[in-house]
Amino acid sequence: MLKNLIRLFIILLTGTIGLPVAAQVNTDQVIRIGQNALYFEDYMLSIQYFNQAIQAKPYLAKPYFLRSVAKLNLEDYAGAEADASKAIELNPFLTDAWEARGVARQNLGRDRDAVGDYRHALELLPRNRQIMFNMALAQQQIKSYEEADSTFEELLRYYPNFANGYLGRARLRLEQADTTAANADIDKALSINRNLLNAYVMRADIAINSQRDYAAALNDMNEAIKLQPRMTGLYINRAFLRYNLDDYFGAMADYDHAIELDPLNSTALFNRGLLLAEVNANDRALVDFSKVLDLNPDDYRALYNRAVIYGKKADYKAATDDINRVIDAFPDFPGAVYLRGEFARLSGNLYAAKKDFDKAMALAKAATPNSEADKAAEIANRNGGEGKDADVPSELVSKRFASLLTVDNNARAEEEYNNSAIRGHVQDRNLTIELQPIMELSYYSSPSELRPGTYYIKEVDDLNTTRMLRFVIVVTNALPYLDEDTFDRHFQSIEYYNSYIATHSPRAIDYIGRALDFMTVRDYDAACRDIAKALELTPDYPLAYLLDAQADYHRYELLNKSGALSSESSVTDPSTRAQFRRKMLDDALEGYTKAIELSPRMAPAWYNKGNVLVEMQNYQEAIDAYTHAIELKEDMGEAYFNRGYVYLKLGDRRAGIADLSKAGELGIIGAYNLIKRISN
Repeated sequence: MLKNLIRLFIILLTGTIGLPVAAQVNTDQVIRIGQNALYFEDYMLSIQYFNQAIQAKPYLAKPYFLRSVAKLNLEDYAGAEADASKAIELNPFLTDAWEARGVARQNLGRDRDAVGDYRHALELLPRNRQIMFNMALAQQQIKSYEEADSTFEELLRYYPNFANGYLGRARLRLEQADTTAANADIDKALSINRNLLNAYVMRADIAINSQRDYAAALNDMNEAIKLQPRMTGLYINRAFLRYNLDDYFGAMADYDHAIELDPLNSTALFNRGLLLAEVNANDRALVDFSKVLDLNPDDYRALYNRAVIYGKKADYKAATDDINRVIDAFPDFPGAVYLRGEFARLSGNLYAAKKDFDKAMALAKAATPNSEADKAAEIANRNGGEGKDADVPSELVSKRFASLLTVDNNARAEEEYNNSAIRGHVQDRNLTIELQPIMELSYYSSPSELRPGTYYIKEVDDLNTTRMLRFVIVVTNALPYLDEDTFDRHFQSIEYYNSYIATHSPRAIDYIGRALDFMTVRDYDAACRDIAKALELTPDYPLAYLLDAQADYHRYELLNKSGALSSESSVTDPSTRAQFRRKMLDDALEGYTKAIELSPRMAPAWYNKGNVLVEMQNYQEAIDAYTHAIELKEDMGEAYFNRGYVYLKLGDRRAGIADLSKAGELGIIGAYNLIKRISN
C-alpha cells in the first residue's frame, strides 16, 4: 500500500514533554517538543503542539511541514497536502515539504502532481533514494513506463543494495507482462533481505497467474504469514490456495482464523459462506452471508448465494425476496431469473415458474457468449458502491459507520504507549463512530491530554461569578464517571434545596441549582419540573432554556436506549415510543432555539441544535447549525466532526473529509479512523 511510502523526516531533539504553561509561547521549544512527540509516534499530541506554534507564529514553514508529517502518519492525506503546500508557500526551499506533499498526493491518487513535487525535491536534493523510489512508483501509476524504468535504473545504479527498489521495478515489469524479469528482481530483493513481505506475496501472485502453480504460491504465502501472522488478508489468500490444492480443512481453518482476527471482514465471511455451502453446511453458510449483508445490504453476490441457501432449506419466500433484489439491480441476468423460476416451481406456483423460465431462456438466447461472465463480474463489482469514488447512498454510509471496521488493524503492543487512546496510529483503532455528544451544563468535566479545557458561555461565567450556586458550572461534552460519594453529595444538595425552598420565597436560581443536581444524579424528569418553575419566574433566562433542552435530549436518549421514560415508567408500544421520542426532540429543539434567540452568540447552543437536527434527520439544517457554531468558535473540533459526519451521510465525500481533517487537527481522535474507513 502507498501508505508504506511514508517515512518520518524528523530527528529526536532534546527537551521534555509537557504542555507549555507560560502565557507567552516559546515557539522553538513548542516545535521541539512536538518533534519529540512525533518521533515517539504521538501523532495526535504532536499536532496540538504544532497548532500552538502556528497560532503564535503563522509565518513559520516548519510547524506546517511537521504537522503534515503527523497527518501523513494518520492517513489524513488531504490535510497533509494542505499543510505541506502552506509550508512550501512560506519556504519553497524546504525540500522535505515537497517530498511530503508528493507522498500525500500519491496517496490521493494524484500521481502526476506527485511526480512534479518529486522532481522539484530532487532539484534541491539530487539522488535522494526515497524520493527517486517514490517518483518511479508515481511514474508507473500514470503509465509513463519508460520514465519509470529510467528512474529505477538510476536508483539501482546508485543504490545497488536497495531491496525495495528491486521490488518496485518488479511491479513495473509485471505491468509490462515480463514475468521472467519480475521474478529475477524479486529474487534479487530476497537475496538482499529475506524478510520482505511484499516479495513473497508478489512471487505467489506470479505463480498463480502465470503457471497456476498453487504449491509454489502456497510456500511463499506461508513465508509471508511467518513475517506478518496477524494480517487478515494473508490468511484469506492462503485459504484460496489451499482450496485449489483440495485442502478443504486447511482453507476452512484459514477463513476461521481470518475472522477471529477481524470478525467483520466481509471477504472472509463471504468466502467461508461459499465453502460451507459447498459441503451443505447450510445453516452456518446462511449466518455468514447474513453477516455480509449486515455490513453491506447491497452485496449482490451475498444476496444471490443466500437465496440459493434459502432455497436448499425450502424457505422459498425468503429465497425469492433475496433473488428479487438481485433481479431489480440486474434485470437482464438470466441466471437470477431462472433461479426465481425454480423457487416458484418448488413452491407450487407453476404459472410464475414457466414465466420466469421462458424469460430466462429469452435473455440467455439474446446474450453474447461472454455476457454471463460479464454479468457475474458486474455483480462482483457492484456492492453498495465499494471500490468506486462515486458518492454513496446515505443509508449505506450510515450502515458503514456503525459496523465497518478497519481491516489492517495496528498490531503494536499496547504497552508501548503510556496512553494508548491517543498515541500511535489512532486511525487503525476500531472505534465506534457516532456523533460527538452535546455540550452540557455540568458540575463536572473530564479533560483530556488533547482537549484540556471546557467551553465558554458568557452567562455561565457571569453565574459562577455571583457564587449563588453551591458548585461551579462548566460547559463540556466530556463527562467523567461519578462515584457513589459524588452522588451522595448531590442527593444532600437536593435535600438542602428542598429545605430552603420550603422555608423561603424561592428564586429562579434555586430551581436551576436543584435542577443541575437532579441532572447529575440522572433524574431528568425532576430536572425538567424545576426548570419549568425557573422559567415561570424568569422567562427570558437563556441558561434555563439551554438546561431544559439538555434534560429533554437526555430523556430522548434514555427512551431510545432502554424504552424508559423515567425510573417509574417505560414505553413498550413502538408507535407510542416513536411519538414520545419525537416530542422530546421537538422540545429539545425548541429549548436550544429559544436559548439562541436570547443569546445568539452562544456557540454550544448552535452545536447542540445541530445534534438534535441530525437525530430528526434534518441534515441540511444541522449543517447550517454546525456552521453557525464554527463561525462563533472556529476551534470547535466537535462541530467540524459532526458536520463532516453529516456531509458524508449526504454523500458529499470531499466536504466530509475536509471537516474531519480539521476535527482531527483540533484533537478529535475518531476523525482519523473515519477518514480511513471512508477512504478505504
